[in-house]
Amino acid sequence: MKKGAIFLLVFLLVGVGFFVYSIHPEVNLQESEAGTPDFFSLSPKLRLMARTIHAEARGEPFIGKVAVGAVIMNRYRDADFPNTIPGVIYQPWAFTPVMHGIIWNLTPDEEAVRATLNAYRGWDPTYGSLFFYNPAKVTSHWIFSREVVTRIGKHVYAR
Repeated sequence: MKKGAIFLLVFLLVGVGFFVYSIHPEVNLQESEAGTPDFFSLSPKLRLMARTIHAEARGEPFIGKVAVGAVIMNRYRDADFPNTIPGVIYQPWAFTPVMHGIIWNLTPDEEAVRATLNAYRGWDPTYGSLFFYNPAKVTSHWIFSREVVTRIGKHVYAR
């Protein structure tokens, strides 16, 4: 009898949980500001990623910041790039603000933190791009040989 009661109780709890989850409105992570963690509460690799996003995409719209983070994540998942987020970020000549040390001079704002979390959790507005550049600031013209995927803000995203 006790086993049956326990089974019924667990079954009801799971059923109620599923029901509540299914009627809960979707949260739009891109626009949700509630619960955004403080920069200093992030793990070291996410703080590094937020610093890079903030330095690379200051002045870009929110989706542009997420896009820079998505490029980092796409490289992390690609066999032709280092297999850690810090490895991708510290790869020589990969990110100009890293190369020049600018990422250490700026503390990312809340929007950069949200963009970091969105990219880390899988939002990719670049459709798998591995490169991005600002056409007005290009110093190495090999980037023009890459296939353009999309444009977001002042950046061009490419494979």
